[in-house]
Amino acid sequence: MATGWILVDASVLPEVFGRVLEAQEHLHAGRAATAAEAARMAGISRSAYYKYKDAVQSFNASQPEQLLTVHLLLRDKPGVLSAVLSAFADSGANILTVNQNIPTDGRASVSVSARTEHLSRPVEQFLQSLRELSGVEKITRTEIGTTV
Repeated sequence: MATGWILVDASVLPEVFGRVLEAQEHLHAGRAATAAEAARMAGISRSAYYKYKDAVQSFNASQPEQLLTVHLLLRDKPGVLSAVLSAFADSGANILTVNQNIPTDGRASVSVSARTEHLSRPVEQFLQSLRELSGVEKITRTEIGTTV
């Protein structure tokens, strides 16, 4: 059996998963003050909510341009990764994940995934600003299923 993340059409899943998403939305929107209240509003038990709450998340495939993953090759020197992460924050990107390999031969491979719906400039301009940072040797932009 596959482990990790998979993308499945919601119409083929048991109804409880959709109800968990509905309960999560009630909490995030402030319509419910507690998980028990959100579960009740969504029509599921509190135990069903807690059983699946960490495993069920919404994915909005209609806006793939709002998710950006970049793979960077950085020089192994103090402050380089910090400058890259600061550039994301300063541009309004919301970092979701950062993965860094142990540096070898004076270089480290780093992947950063971020939401870009609040980016203060076009993605290509943002990527160019990353390329210009001291210590950044290479950047590859990846979208779902595509390397650009």
